[in-house]
Amino acid sequence: MRKTTTATRPPAPDFSAITTEELRAYRDAENRFRASGAARTLLGEPDAGASIAWQEIALPGRDLAVRVYRPAPTGDDGAAAPTELPLVVHVHGGGFVGTAVQCDWTNSHLAVGLPALVVSVEHRLLAPGSPLAHAADDGWDVLQHVVRHAAQWGVDPARAAVFGESCGALISALTAIRAREAGLELKAQVLVNPAVDVTETMSDYPSIAEYADSPTLALPQLRLFQRLAVPPGADAGAVSPLYADNLSGLAPALVVVPTQDAVADHGRRYAERLQAAGTSVRLTEYPGAQHAFLTLPGVEPQAEVAQAEILAFLRTALAM
Repeated sequence: MRKTTTATRPPAPDFSAITTEELRAYRDAENRFRASGAARTLLGEPDAGASIAWQEIALPGRDLAVRVYRPAPTGDDGAAAPTELPLVVHVHGGGFVGTAVQCDWTNSHLAVGLPALVVSVEHRLLAPGSPLAHAADDGWDVLQHVVRHAAQWGVDPARAAVFGESCGALISALTAIRAREAGLELKAQVLVNPAVDVTETMSDYPSIAEYADSPTLALPQLRLFQRLAVPPGADAGAVSPLYADNLSGLAPALVVVPTQDAVADHGRRYAERLQAAGTSVRLTEYPGAQHAFLTLPGVEPQAEVAQAEILAFLRTALAM
């Protein structure tokens, strides 16, 4: 099982010229930092009322780690943890770097506040030979696995939602579409600062021009993300929810958009498309907030407000 470590944050590389070896070295060093105690000043402290553990699950052709958040048993009488909980399958952001640990603050608070079982997918990261389609399969396969083994996990399969940030929101949006196609009813989808277009039009938005030099998501990072996400010859539209043929009949959506974000217009346009298709959607903008703000409560004052909104939205959607 994985352990929290101590680490120093590596300097950001030149994403426009990074080699495969440099990318892997940076990713490993950055993820060690995000999983370290030192990062808690940025990422926030988990809710003490949640139990948090890594777990390996067997998926088709691979084993995959997930980080599991449960409401901890309360009282001194040895009462068992609650069962028949609603399920939230979460996907962290980052694309080519990131770990579920960076989302302990929000996911632990959701587990306690709803209460719910939150399963965060440690998806395959983007790299040469590991395109976005692999990460998308990880999100979908984890959802299917937990729903199929609901009794083992202690969840109510009729009360399930997906939730993701940035690239994780893209994966969650794709998962919601696949769930509809498979006849798996989701109660909600929460998409935070979603990047939902990895086609040739990915950069053709005013917000990207305005925030191309953002410290939290600059244009060179987006271009690297796009190159890794969609190998030459692959169908970019197949992994771009914005260009899905049919967005009707999907789970009700909460789309959270920080305004000082290069991909802010991705979220706005996706909300417009969901609404036009007849899918219930709420778009909430957080003025002055930057990309990935939800994972940075130590420096982003609106993170707590956004977390409270997500909690309230999911509590209503997942009610009995």
